[in-house]
Amino acid sequence: MHWLFLTAAILCEVAATALLKASAGFTKPWPTVGMIAGYALSFYLLSFALRSLTIGTTYAIWSAAGTVLIAVIGVLAFSERLTVLQLIGIAVTIAGVVLINLGEAPISSPSPTTQDTSVHH
Repeated sequence: MHWLFLTAAILCEVAATALLKASAGFTKPWPTVGMIAGYALSFYLLSFALRSLTIGTTYAIWSAAGTVLIAVIGVLAFSERLTVLQLIGIAVTIAGVVLINLGEAPISSPSPTTQDTSVHH
């Protein structure tokens, strides 16, 4: 279920960012209202994903997926162009998130037989 919350949070954030562009500097009221609602809903849904996922991995996925998706929306909806360097940057972003996920250590609690031998001053 946490992946569903994360996916929904990403989609809300991407929609809000597209509406931010459409708001024309907050001069268009409906895109502005939609943008505020989208960001609020995104953070709300993100909070549910964080109940089960680590913050580092969750934020890496949320921000990178949002970055990649909004770059694609910029091309498709706003006629923006991506340079070769930007495409390489998108690829590196995706690779970085994959590496963060692969490198994540499982969360574990100390075993009851482990004693704290550290000296506290």
